[in-house]
Amino acid sequence: MEQVIKKRLQQVMDASVAKGETPGCLLMVIKDGEEQVYLESGYADIEAKKPVSRDNIFRLYSMSKPITATAMMILVERGIVDLADPVSKYLPGFRNPVVCTADGKIEKAEREILLEDIMNMTSGLTYGGTDETGRQTDALFQEVIHGLKEENGGTISTVEFANRLGKVPLLYQPGQSWSYGTSADVVGAVIEVASGMRFGDFLKKEIFEPLGMNDTDFWVPAEKQDRLAKVYDCREGQPSVRYLDNNLGIQNDMAYRPAYEAGGAGLASTIDDYAKFTQMLLNGGIYNGVQILRPATVKFLGGHTLSAVQQAGFDNWIGLEGFSYGNLMRVLVDPTRAVTLGSKGEFGWDGWLGCYMEVVPEQNMTFLMMTQKKDAGTYTLSRKIRNIIFSE
Repeated sequence: MEQVIKKRLQQVMDASVAKGETPGCLLMVIKDGEEQVYLESGYADIEAKKPVSRDNIFRLYSMSKPITATAMMILVERGIVDLADPVSKYLPGFRNPVVCTADGKIEKAEREILLEDIMNMTSGLTYGGTDETGRQTDALFQEVIHGLKEENGGTISTVEFANRLGKVPLLYQPGQSWSYGTSADVVGAVIEVASGMRFGDFLKKEIFEPLGMNDTDFWVPAEKQDRLAKVYDCREGQPSVRYLDNNLGIQNDMAYRPAYEAGGAGLASTIDDYAKFTQMLLNGGIYNGVQILRPATVKFLGGHTLSAVQQAGFDNWIGLEGFSYGNLMRVLVDPTRAVTLGSKGEFGWDGWLGCYMEVVPEQNMTFLMMTQKKDAGTYTLSRKIRNIIFSE
């Protein structure tokens, strides 16, 4: 990668840190199997003036979702589950689902939620909000958070959480729209039931250990706690403030293995660990001679898109114009409509604290950004980095 590109990337990262937009961040670009860019800027711990470093562990939040989707495709590939299965086959709480209509009435769903619905976020589940679906979901998350205060690791399990979600009224009829929400957490619970293993144990056995992702898990043990980057509420032009709350049922310090292993938000990892995962996807399911998925399965995983009626719901997401969604990830289908430079067929996702991953098959490239900024999602720095990388 050209030196001018690396220089521009370092400059935008440094500028974001300097103006208080970002506490600290790491960036990695791997192309044609070689690491072409690795950059650092800012702090993992502002108060201690501890710079970010390559061995820092970051809370992934929604960048957990691609790993969860990959785990589900392992079961699909082996014939253990069928994406046309009803979720209730594995989680009885999803029997007889109901829908909350626009006028607030509760009515029976026209059909059951299928595994493909929870993989594509077309289930009618959500993360929260002011409607009945959102209020009940928020209340359930508050129970999980309360359980974390009662007992180390919490009191509500992955499967119990999902079964209780099954009783929450849906935003719409299954398959008839798109909404970002707790579907990936249900995917994790289905994997747990279908595999007969705790979700975290399945991920370790089938993905983390084979790929050598030794610092990726749902918790960070005592001997690694000093590597866990701090979370900050960063507002441009104002001092950054430590964020200590337990969002979405995830324990902020991640000091104990949680009872609720959230497939949508619960993992922590390093940039090197996650790079092994993205390289595996880019290589058609193989990394360092270890096969996690077969090439056709990876193609399905990273290339699934929404129907026209479902896409209408996704198109409400400002900043993802030109993208569709499937298997818990975005996929760029029309670069001419996108708000950043990009490559047709690229896929990936990002997280609430700003961690960002992308797999770019057309350019034989993957890139990753790691940061811990409250409410970041895909923010200005992510888009600037995309534009610089894709400008080469």
